[in-house]
Amino acid sequence: MFGWLIVNAYLNKQKFNELFSMLAEAADKLEIELKIVTNEEGWLYFAWEHEEKKPDFILFWDKDIRLAQMFEKNGFRVFNSAAAIAACDDKSNTFFSLYDSGIRMPKTIVAPKVFQLEGFPDTTFFHQVASAKQYGWGYPLVFKECNGSFGAQVYLVHDQEEMIKVIKHIGNRPFLIQEYIKTSYGRDVRIQVVGGKVVAAMLRTNEHDFRANITNGGSMQPYIPSEEQERMAIQVCKKLKLDFAGVDILFGEKDEPILCEVNSNAHFKNLYDCTGVNTAEEILKYIKEKMPDF
Repeated sequence: MFGWLIVNAYLNKQKFNELFSMLAEAADKLEIELKIVTNEEGWLYFAWEHEEKKPDFILFWDKDIRLAQMFEKNGFRVFNSAAAIAACDDKSNTFFSLYDSGIRMPKTIVAPKVFQLEGFPDTTFFHQVASAKQYGWGYPLVFKECNGSFGAQVYLVHDQEEMIKVIKHIGNRPFLIQEYIKTSYGRDVRIQVVGGKVVAAMLRTNEHDFRANITNGGSMQPYIPSEEQERMAIQVCKKLKLDFAGVDILFGEKDEPILCEVNSNAHFKNLYDCTGVNTAEEILKYIKEKMPDF
């Protein structure tokens, strides 16, 4: 079996290259030939008459969704699909895709679209949201840019002054506003799902930041998820038609699960260091099972 691992040509950082190496090593163990191909090279494949060996599958580890769509239009089996990646890459798409699923999420409203490069000239709308306490709003509020990773584009806003600063910082980039789940300050659960099954989980905690991400200084420990947490993670992946994903879950007042976000290309090195479970191997095993004719 021969596959392409699609990676971004413009991301050359150790934490990404480490993942790609883990995936390549896992493929080698399973006697799968896996070639690392950049999204540039992927587009060039369609730009001229190509003589390259045609891959049996595409393991798409990038957010170049249009390229994933191009592969699918040309009959390639792509893991994860373009639609699944798109549903996770934009947090508003995640919200809308799961809106009527019964999966509990923080109260959410999407910021109106704005065309000015500098963002909103008038912030009255946001004051109106923040002041609607009778509907469950009120400070603090969480502002999230629709596109972002590692918690870097997530902001906790405590008052009107902070809100205006955050809105000006975001500018015309799309974002959403969510209620703050105070019972989950600095802690969440990352659950890795592959092929509709939970393969590993870890508890992330941070005493100094409302975001539990390891990148923001959080710590991690192996974790056995509750039945409710497992059920939510699996249901989310099924609803979004994900082959694999990292699902982040918050803790409600009685530790009931509340969905935080879904990562179609979750960084699993920390999970491996924490639990000893190699997600790369689980993903490649799953792909091999899904491609029985090769």
